[in-house]
Amino acid sequence: MDANDASALLCPHCNIPLKEVHTSHGVFFACDKCGGRAMTVELLRRTFTPESINLLWLHAISGQGKSGRLCPSCRKPMIDVALSDSAQVDVDVCQHCHFVWFDVHEMDTLAPRQFPAASPELPQQVRELIAMEKVKQIAEEARGTDVDSAPPDEGWKQIAAFLGFPVEFDAPEETRKPWATWLLSTAIICISVLAFLHLRDVVQRFGLIPAQATRLDGLTFVTSFFLHAGIIHLLGNMYFLLVFGDNVEECLRPFRYFVLIALAAFIGDLTHIAVDPQSQIPCIGASGGIAGVITFYALNFPHVKLEFLLRYGWWWFRWIRLPAWSVLILWIFFQFIGAWEQKAGISSVSSFAHLGGVAAGVIAWLLWRKEKSNDQARMTNAEGIAKSE
Repeated sequence: MDANDASALLCPHCNIPLKEVHTSHGVFFACDKCGGRAMTVELLRRTFTPESINLLWLHAISGQGKSGRLCPSCRKPMIDVALSDSAQVDVDVCQHCHFVWFDVHEMDTLAPRQFPAASPELPQQVRELIAMEKVKQIAEEARGTDVDSAPPDEGWKQIAAFLGFPVEFDAPEETRKPWATWLLSTAIICISVLAFLHLRDVVQRFGLIPAQATRLDGLTFVTSFFLHAGIIHLLGNMYFLLVFGDNVEECLRPFRYFVLIALAAFIGDLTHIAVDPQSQIPCIGASGGIAGVITFYALNFPHVKLEFLLRYGWWWFRWIRLPAWSVLILWIFFQFIGAWEQKAGISSVSSFAHLGGVAAGVIAWLLWRKEKSNDQARMTNAEGIAKSE
């Protein structure tokens, strides 16, 4: 059942349809008769301070007595949860839909977030034009960049670019099959698809919760890597892993390649935890580890061309090729913007985990790039000795 379908949401007290109310932070549902409100946990995070709602979700995870009321969305019984340890207020929480029901005045003890004065939001078309101009500016400044270039020959690359993904124009040469990348992506896909059958329960049990990072003896650092929030989340991560992972595996060989991904995922998780160590919201996904792969790729193959399709509506298209190093700079720039939005409670994507993965990718490249240079020097010396003999 779609939580945004207001006609399907019923007041658990009056059993009448709820009214959809739009705010600057999101949408909640109100009962005109009793004054109660239904809000998702995600909207609570954007509206109130973490300190005022973390205990609510902690109590919900532990499970308290059944309230007897039915969830406005899924109509399953909700549980009775203490709003905080100090306030003598109980609210109803649905463990399946993450809906929280507040009777009238029960929300008064929550502390609202203090946001800086916001500038007027630009229309979507203006933001798209600004983004395109930014990409074009980087393209013109980057050495060897082709603006208004020809599309790639492969049909699948044109489809991927149309969906907003970068595609390799002149991929580095490979001498071996990337079986480690194929094996890892197959495992992630299989586990994620199986988890989709009972996603909420699986995420609550095996997702990484910052306030309970050591639960299951720390196993959730591993299990959360193989879980994804939906098919779009999964396909996006697998695209980047398969496109860029094969070349990184070719450079590092499987053992170091797996070490890079594990290190990037772990540092990404630690960075995410450090931002809000009291958070009770589970974090899942392989993007922290994949961020390390992307970073290593861009640093190790800085002049490889990546092609993008810039489009405005259905009538303006431009193909553009950028060197990998400039794409990495642009991507990190957007991750810092996403980190600010995450800290402000606007975005549920953990850009801090991505930045942690970037740091791991830089460290791995600095360590193994030098070793690679030493190996090449030894090979050159050996060839020189053989020629002299």
